[in-house]
Amino acid sequence: MTDDRGARHPLADLDETVHQRARLGILAILNETREADFSHLKSALALTDGNLGRHLAVLVEAGHVTVRKGSDGRRNRTWVRITGTGRRALRTEVELLRRLLSSAELRSGDTH
Repeated sequence: MTDDRGARHPLADLDETVHQRARLGILAILNETREADFSHLKSALALTDGNLGRHLAVLVEAGHVTVRKGSDGRRNRTWVRITGTGRRALRTEVELLRRLLSSAELRSGDTH
């Protein structure tokens, strides 16, 4: 995908693994904190157990997050942490979205 000048359009470089709404949300939340538990992610993103589990599996396979299971003394819990690879992928995605928004803002004054 290229623009009028033949340059590659930012949309062409979006990472499908990261760009999906739930996975982008998971990475964004994890980027803000050291780690989060499964219940917090599920609630914050309004996902079902199965849906969140599947998205986490995709992110684990891509090396973007790690998952550990443990106990807080009362119950078993699943903890999720973003990796360096995940942070870089999120940073790249955000930068591409910024470029896309910048391009859209420049064109918003066009009358044709």
